[in-house]
Amino acid sequence: MKKPKTIYLKDYKPADYIVDQVDLTFNINEDETMITSILKIHKNFDVADKNTPLCFDKGNFEISSVIANGMVLLPGEYDAGDDYFKLARTPDVFELEIASVLKPEENTTLEGFYKSGNILCTQCEAQGFRKITPFPDRPDVMAIYSCTIVADKTTYPVLLSNGNLVDFGDLDNNRHFVRWEDPFKKPSYLFAVVAGDLEHIHDQFTTQSGKIVDLKIYSEKENIDKCGHSMTSLKQAMEWDENRFGLEYDLNLYQIVAINDFNAGAMENKGLNIFNSKYVLANPETATDEDFLNIQGVIGHEYFHNWTGNRVTLKNWFQLSLKEGLTVFRDQEFSSDLNSRGVKRISNVRNLRGYQFPEDDGPMTHPVMPESYIKMDNFYTMTVYEKGSELVRMIHQLIGEKKFRRGIELYFKKFDGMAVTIEDFVGAMESVSGVDFKQFKTWYFQSGTPTVTVARSYNPDLKQLTIAFEQNTLPDRNQSKKQPLHIPVNFGIIDCKGNDITPQGKALIELKSDKETFIFDNIPENSLPSLFRQFSAPVKIKTDFTDEELAFLMANDTDDFNRWDSAQTLFFKELKRIINILRSDEDLSVSSNLIHAFKKALLDTGTDRAFLAKALSLPIETEIKDHVDLVEVNAIHKARLYLKQEIARQLKNHFFTVIELCSKSDPLSISHGAMADRSLKNLCLSYLGSLKQKDITPLIFDHYAAAKNMTDEIAAFKILSEIDPDTKQKAVDTFYSKWKHDKLVLDKWFAVQAGSTLPNTLEIVKSLTHHPDFSIKNPNKVRSLIYMFAMQNHINFHQQDGNGYRFIADQIILLDQINHNVAARLSSCFNHWKKYDAPRKALMKKELERILSIQTLSKNVYEIVSRALV
Repeated sequence: MKKPKTIYLKDYKPADYIVDQVDLTFNINEDETMITSILKIHKNFDVADKNTPLCFDKGNFEISSVIANGMVLLPGEYDAGDDYFKLARTPDVFELEIASVLKPEENTTLEGFYKSGNILCTQCEAQGFRKITPFPDRPDVMAIYSCTIVADKTTYPVLLSNGNLVDFGDLDNNRHFVRWEDPFKKPSYLFAVVAGDLEHIHDQFTTQSGKIVDLKIYSEKENIDKCGHSMTSLKQAMEWDENRFGLEYDLNLYQIVAINDFNAGAMENKGLNIFNSKYVLANPETATDEDFLNIQGVIGHEYFHNWTGNRVTLKNWFQLSLKEGLTVFRDQEFSSDLNSRGVKRISNVRNLRGYQFPEDDGPMTHPVMPESYIKMDNFYTMTVYEKGSELVRMIHQLIGEKKFRRGIELYFKKFDGMAVTIEDFVGAMESVSGVDFKQFKTWYFQSGTPTVTVARSYNPDLKQLTIAFEQNTLPDRNQSKKQPLHIPVNFGIIDCKGNDITPQGKALIELKSDKETFIFDNIPENSLPSLFRQFSAPVKIKTDFTDEELAFLMANDTDDFNRWDSAQTLFFKELKRIINILRSDEDLSVSSNLIHAFKKALLDTGTDRAFLAKALSLPIETEIKDHVDLVEVNAIHKARLYLKQEIARQLKNHFFTVIELCSKSDPLSISHGAMADRSLKNLCLSYLGSLKQKDITPLIFDHYAAAKNMTDEIAAFKILSEIDPDTKQKAVDTFYSKWKHDKLVLDKWFAVQAGSTLPNTLEIVKSLTHHPDFSIKNPNKVRSLIYMFAMQNHINFHQQDGNGYRFIADQIILLDQINHNVAARLSSCFNHWKKYDAPRKALMKKELERILSIQTLSKNVYEIVSRALV
């Protein structure tokens, strides 16, 4: 295949032509849709001259007519290819009308205008609008949009677009029309249309200024009873944004539509959010506690984009973290304020370490603000989103809540209605705080995860505690030499009795050099530092703590995150020790110190049970692999299973006690207390289930059969899927019989089977790709079955014969013909192939080369696979 073109930030220049107004008409018919765009355009003489041609982005569709300033153009008077539309000469100001014919039912990429079941909808971010009509499809071209939709009244009774509904009516032949107008300028990626036979729930929100906003959430009729939690979450988000940041909603109507076929989680189109149904539909019988929390967070995230992304948008796609990193920070703060801040922070950091840190260590490593891309879709990454949010969080820590809010206010005052850069945002924070962020901005331009090594010394005569910090970021494909970063260290000191004795004014330390030393006076002997509280910077931390000191911090640190982190560090140290023993064939054992610390935490009745469930969960195999230099697949699996079983054997009776204590909550409640009880109860069941004992398996089945909510049901199902093939199959059959009518619950059914570590899992996954309820065209199904196997089932994906690799490579090649976005995401499962043993490396490399040899390979997959092979 021809090597795709790379796009560079250094080559950015403003658009030659500016579109001021866009008036679209969607004339929807049975087999095709005629789309007419009327564009008011002026030449941008800052960069263009009288001879500059008009060149718009375009998808692979048929243009039926072009009219310029009222004159019909013949095909020879314009030039149109698969990806461009061109006019050689134009007036300085003119109107351009283009009519195009689309066939949305044939669009399997789920970009542009496509069909999901019986619903027609759009997805324009990042570069999907060009698949609807020729346009300068870039975020810095902002226009006023209006849209008329015409369709059959029976098939498509609901017709939606951005902004406010200004007209509607009936037409001949059972057809009807609506007209929508959005008063706010927006880039093309925020345009949206939905047409279908939908039901909705309705509510209202009164803003702080007294304006009444109508709220509507649409779904298919059979799911309308599952939209209530989303409506509650939306109203919570609107109130929170007013209280925390003074940001009020600006239209009279806010709409959400749940769609079954969607590449991502949701899309923040102005006034008309389109959501993956997974992040809208929920009730306790069909959704887990995690689903409820995720829905609340994603609803909040998309709503918060109304200001951070829509009102102020991006100058170019390299600035993607300007909207996504900032909005992730806002949705994390929203969830933290409404739930347990400590537990939420632990979840976020575990996600960051489990997915973003490996991204920084892999072939796709890139700065938060990338310097180049082949396909922009590939840079909707953990680095841009999650690491980007951590940079915003560090700014918040460095200047404080009050100044941060003032910075947000200044940002909108200066840039409302504009397309701007990350530097504009940081500059607003500098202006209100007086802090010089020149060095801090290196975080945005430099890739990689810094490692901060901490060493301690104590002088008993002077009662001085000395702490030395050293930061180091390894060179990579982006920079051969890394600069020192501005790193905030949220800091504390705990004395030997568990008291927080942090010296006044020392709760925040700022690192700016490669090496820095801090001395603390009047510190009692045997006191311990509490470092990077609430994970104050996205760094890897190396300390010299002993196992005994980690156990002490696990029990006594006043920072929830560091208590959890101490527990996880103990687990990782123990797992590495067991892996080393497995290499030598010595007798296995588990540290009595770890068992004691675990038992003490488990029986602590005064601690939040949601926190305990996080703290006492073992790292999963894909996390363990990131803590070793050479990934030994079988040793990691055996070590983790042994540690889990040994903890269960020694604390078996205590687990039963905790299960009984945690079984008293209302099974249908989604309060924090009820969710916390379920999380700890199901963790205890998981430990017991790992023993695979004849007296325990029936107990797990009883919990499975008696479950009154999906959280308990799916937890027991997962445990049963690990015991033996017969037990697993019994659970699989009963679950399917009960839930075969519910598409989203069946996603869980596929995922549990794909994630089982039993040795016959690959063959089962292969057979499930032919199951009547599986569709390779539906991203949720692909993620539940194929992604789950490749990304989460470490032992079976990496089986020694390479059959797991061959199967996934086959799926990537197949998917790339259907949906290149989904295929590219799946391709990243091979990114760390060089960390494995020689036979597995050879097998993975062979599959990567086979994928790259496909002549019709998409740019998306090419970019991922070609980088992995370098």
